[in-house]
Amino acid sequence: MRILIATVTAGGGHVAAAAALEEAWRASRPADTVERVDLIKYFSPLHKKIYTEGYVQLVERAPELWGMLFSKTDNPKVVRRLGKLSRAFPSHSRKKFTGHLKQFKPDAVLCTHFTPLEALGLLKKPETRATPPSEHWKPPLVVSVVTDFEAHALWMDPCVDLYCVAAEETKARLVARGAAADRVVPTGIPIAAKFSAMPYPRAVRQVLGLRDDQPVLLVLSGGFGMGPVAEILAELDKVPKSFQTVVVTGRNEELRRQLATSTRKHPTHVLGFSTNMHELMAVADLIITKPGGLTTSEALALGKPLFILNPIPGQEAANSDFLLERGAAVKVNRVEDLPFRIEKLLGSKKLLEMARAARLLGRPQSAGAVCEEVLKRLG
Repeated sequence: MRILIATVTAGGGHVAAAAALEEAWRASRPADTVERVDLIKYFSPLHKKIYTEGYVQLVERAPELWGMLFSKTDNPKVVRRLGKLSRAFPSHSRKKFTGHLKQFKPDAVLCTHFTPLEALGLLKKPETRATPPSEHWKPPLVVSVVTDFEAHALWMDPCVDLYCVAAEETKARLVARGAAADRVVPTGIPIAAKFSAMPYPRAVRQVLGLRDDQPVLLVLSGGFGMGPVAEILAELDKVPKSFQTVVVTGRNEELRRQLATSTRKHPTHVLGFSTNMHELMAVADLIITKPGGLTTSEALALGKPLFILNPIPGQEAANSDFLLERGAAVKVNRVEDLPFRIEKLLGSKKLLEMARAARLLGRPQSAGAVCEEVLKRLG
């Protein structure tokens, strides 16, 4: 069997989900041919720069504008019109990806970003195929793997044979918008296998140089090192209770150096890009983070409560609503509200209840569940 996993580097979550699917498929069916492709490699240098940096700049500098764009395009009719318009014009990157599809001849294409659906939609239209399916080209099973708890309309396309989504609520949203119920399965958002087993916290604390007698706050800034991390640490210094902080600045080396040279009231460990996130989460009593789909799913799989600070309009706000409704998170909209809320939360019954809710929501085997569902559809 030949499996293509298609994604786009637009934030780290889409790529991480693709890697988790590749890991799960290879583990369950090592004899199959599996390839992971990032469509960003087909983009022109200018297009690549806009795509990879434009989103980060937009959400950091004009989050309200991003929220408006997200809202205006979150309509299946609007998306269909935009899709028809886009497909009417030649696209160098789409042509390259289509060529790769015809050469690779996958049995299924698993999309952890919505961009590949445009090319796949053209390929699956009978009037656009150069050769009949029975001869040289058999359209693959197309899987839309939604990487947030709320499915934006961009994830929907007539070419999709199967939607793998985060939760029953996500499924209900797609079905209400016209997707066939038997084509939508709540598998969870795909995460790496290492999040399916809890590391031994005391051993991890020893390796990281953390104390056993103080709670740990894990502050995450995402893969790009975004958000008011310095301001968060300054506010945490105002909390009277004792705790220790681990900060992950992602690929933002300038931010890491800036934070590492500052003096803090509470013991603070500043890390750059980390590949042991499962261990960092395992020792955390509370995770302060933006509510991205992948980060959230990883935390829930380990049963960790979340503290959400000022989610950006759009997918983060939707993810935040999902977590708050189910009791796995708390939220503040201003960084100056942190000290009071953290002081009340640490060591409280509320924190234990949040951890319990997180465990109930967690889907540590999500990547395997997606693969199982795809195999079932392929027969």
